[in-house]
Amino acid sequence: MTTTYATSSADPLNPPNFPHPLNACSRIAAWVLLPLLLWAAVTSVPATAETKQSSTIAKATANTIASKPAKRYTIEQFMATTGITGASFSADEKRILFSSNESGIFNVYTIPVTGGEPSALTKSTTDSTYAVSFFYDNDRILFTRDKGGDENNHVLVQELNGTEKDLTPGEKLKASFSGWRPDGTAFYIATNERDAKFFDLYKYDAKSYARTMIFKNEGLAVQNANPAAISRDERWIALNKPNTTSDSDIYLYDATTQKTQFITPHKGAVSFSAATFDPASKKLFFLSNETGEFTALRTYDLATGAIKEHQKADWDVVSTYFSPDGRYRVTSVNQDGSIAVNIVEAGKNSSNNIDSSNNEKPVAMPKLAGGEIRGVTFGKSGNRMVYYVNGDRSPNNLFVHDFAIKKTTQLTHSLNKEIDSNDLVEAEVVRFRSFDGTVIPSIYYKPRGASANSKVPALVWVHGGPGGQTTRGYSAQIQYLVNHGYAVLGINNRGSSGYGKTFFMADDRKHGREPLWDCVEAKTYLASLGYVDPERIGIIGGSYGGYMTLAALAFRPEAFKVGVNIFGVSNWIRTLESIPPYWEAQRKALYDEIGDPVKDKEFLIATSPLFHAKEIRAPLMVIQGANDPRVIKPESDDIVEAVRKNNVPVEYVVFPDEGHGFSKKKNQMESSKRILEFLDKYLARNAKMPT
Repeated sequence: MTTTYATSSADPLNPPNFPHPLNACSRIAAWVLLPLLLWAAVTSVPATAETKQSSTIAKATANTIASKPAKRYTIEQFMATTGITGASFSADEKRILFSSNESGIFNVYTIPVTGGEPSALTKSTTDSTYAVSFFYDNDRILFTRDKGGDENNHVLVQELNGTEKDLTPGEKLKASFSGWRPDGTAFYIATNERDAKFFDLYKYDAKSYARTMIFKNEGLAVQNANPAAISRDERWIALNKPNTTSDSDIYLYDATTQKTQFITPHKGAVSFSAATFDPASKKLFFLSNETGEFTALRTYDLATGAIKEHQKADWDVVSTYFSPDGRYRVTSVNQDGSIAVNIVEAGKNSSNNIDSSNNEKPVAMPKLAGGEIRGVTFGKSGNRMVYYVNGDRSPNNLFVHDFAIKKTTQLTHSLNKEIDSNDLVEAEVVRFRSFDGTVIPSIYYKPRGASANSKVPALVWVHGGPGGQTTRGYSAQIQYLVNHGYAVLGINNRGSSGYGKTFFMADDRKHGREPLWDCVEAKTYLASLGYVDPERIGIIGGSYGGYMTLAALAFRPEAFKVGVNIFGVSNWIRTLESIPPYWEAQRKALYDEIGDPVKDKEFLIATSPLFHAKEIRAPLMVIQGANDPRVIKPESDDIVEAVRKNNVPVEYVVFPDEGHGFSKKKNQMESSKRILEFLDKYLARNAKMPT
């Protein structure tokens, strides 16, 4: 398991805690572009479908899940599952570089493309270490590491003799790998070492590691923008600039003239986000919802400024990038609670050169069972691709597909062999109507054995954000709870991503109100199913979901029997005042979404659970990482102290070696075990649990 919690995306309060694998020279690490409190997993529902489906349909759909009782598994058995992430081909394309927590903490491993046992290249016992890439000419590797979850990531190289060199030395700086030059002679790193608020871009020589600054992030026009993509000819750098959480722009920096151009003038709240440059460095591919509710893929001609729509779906197109040889383009679509990946092969122009704008042809994807393709990476030759398959009942597994011989090889088997995947449950997309008729899509897990004669307790699971999503996919934490008899509804309250820009903006300046009321209505929906005990429904969430948990207990104290808050905000004023300096680009967006700590102080006091803690009377559990830079430890310290004054049961767990999310197996095990014990004691007590 990558973590005991589900995952989220599109969250303005929480960038990923480790870098996304990059396989195209123009892709900048995603954490540079995102801000603050992300936790939980992605689900999307088209607006047109939402209005047509009622809670009756959702109830009928949920009841189709098999009711066969499942074998119970211990947390130790769940934790024996291996979490893996990232993928990169070696120079000879015979091995895959990836990250695994097989040792109890993430380290860097390799595995042959033909299969076999993984070999550890790093052996950290204290700090999680994540693979970035092999070098193009030999077996040196790049990797990243922070200290105890503080998110001050550094980029390091492991030499051929096994020694490590920090390429971004210094204290209190954050660095990210930002892609390779196409010939492998250089690579790019973004770092905020010059000014903690802004990220500059450097080019590193692949042999000597000598570096040159190629973009200095200064000037009023682009100072709050972040590097997002680099053209293969190194002339152009695309910059993403957030204005609000729903409005953003793209700037183009010309390294030849050293001038920056604004290319997305518009009216109203519109999202623009640079994705990648085409292999010929003639066009910028970008994502925008300017022409509709959902984001489409468009192109900007670098010579003429002409903009054209390139690819559209009924959902949000969330990413696109090219293979190193430029022959293939990989695109992901956020589709009804799942991530749909499609690949196209470029045609050729009159000069017989690859042309991404000419006659793209769909590539037949390998046939899968029990999951979705994610994280596609091509080798330099374009003859092989490595990817992950992830399903509700199956964690990430690595596969390699050889296009020449049309053969697919599974490299890993991550699920603990003691666990029968048939004892785990498939998630469902369900919908219910909230208090004002708004249709709320959710991801639902029904425990096996639940029935009208054997009613079960339930949890409303709130994702991170604001602006995250709950999606389908393997979540060890959820499967563990469901395996022990709890129904779990992963709610996508108004303000969640993936359902169109109107739905996404529906929570602006309404936190602690309408989005919370959606969660209360989720309780009504669960109670209507007939096999959920209406007297035993709790709420759980991490990050922004932790805030929603505290808000539910403080502002609607009658609604839920218990709450589990995992590193959630209790005092918006302090959180907004203490955000890390490298979130400067997102500061205005956060203030616009949540409130300005100076101008909107009274409003933020009214929506911060800490100032209303006297209303909390349900048992509360709080879990916190001591090194969390986003939701600092005093947020949890204070709410625990305040609620304990009410003579309310409060359990508080602090991990001294974690940050915003728990990456070490021992801590994942402890937190999962403590959550279940808390729920069994205060929520499931006296409940008739299915066996």
